[in-house]
Amino acid sequence: MDIKKEFRDFSVKHLGNNGLVTDQYMGMYGPTNLTPYIMEERRLNVAQMDVFSRLMMDRIIFLGTGIDDQVANIVTAQLLFLESADPSKDIQIYINSPGGSVYAGLGIYDTMQIIKPDVATICTGMAASMGAVLLVAGEKGKRSALKHSRVMIHQPSGGAQGVASDMEINLREMLKLKQELYEIIAHHSGQTYEWVEKSSDRDYWMTSEEAKGYGMVDEVLQRSTEKK
Repeated sequence: MDIKKEFRDFSVKHLGNNGLVTDQYMGMYGPTNLTPYIMEERRLNVAQMDVFSRLMMDRIIFLGTGIDDQVANIVTAQLLFLESADPSKDIQIYINSPGGSVYAGLGIYDTMQIIKPDVATICTGMAASMGAVLLVAGEKGKRSALKHSRVMIHQPSGGAQGVASDMEINLREMLKLKQELYEIIAHHSGQTYEWVEKSSDRDYWMTSEEAKGYGMVDEVLQRSTEKK
C-alpha cells in the first residue's frame, strides 16, 4: 500500500486541496539530507519509504510550522483520511508551532472534535497561540508535553484599516474570536473563563509542568530513570 499516494489522491480529488501545495507539504518530511528515506526490514523484503509515509502509517500527524490556510487544509485532510482508514484507532498530533491564523486553526480544531477517533496531542518544543489551543483540544487524558517544551496563550492580535465603520466591524469580529478562543481553552483545561481571560491578557508562558497544572496537558513525558 502506497499510503502517500493514497493520501494525495484523497486530499486533492476528494477534498479539493491544491496538488502542488499538498506535494510541498509532504515534501517537508520527504527524502532530503535531513529526512532521508527509511529502510524498513519486513519479513520477506526490505521496504523503502519516506518519513511522511512512515508517520502516516503510524497514524501520526506532525504540525511543525506556523498555521495558515494551506497547512490547515492538509492537516484537516490527514485527520479525515486517517478516520476513513480506521475510525476506531487513535490519531496522534505532535505540535511544535508558534500558532498563526485563528480561522485556519479553528478549522483544524473543529475537525478534531467531530471525527470518531480520539486525537492525542503532544507538545514538542513549543505550542504557542493557536498551537496551544490545538494542544489543549486533544482528548482528555491523552494530552502531553515533553519535559522542556513551552506552552503560551494570549489574546488574538490583528489590525484594521479603512473607513471607521469597517474598522468597527473588524473589531467586533476580533472580540468574538477572543471570546470563542477563551471558551475553548476554559472548556478543555477546566479553568474558569475569567481566569483564562485574565491570564491571556498578555503572553502567558508555561513550562510543561505549569501547563499540566493549568490543564493544558495531562502528562509531562520524560524517562522514568536517568540514562546511565
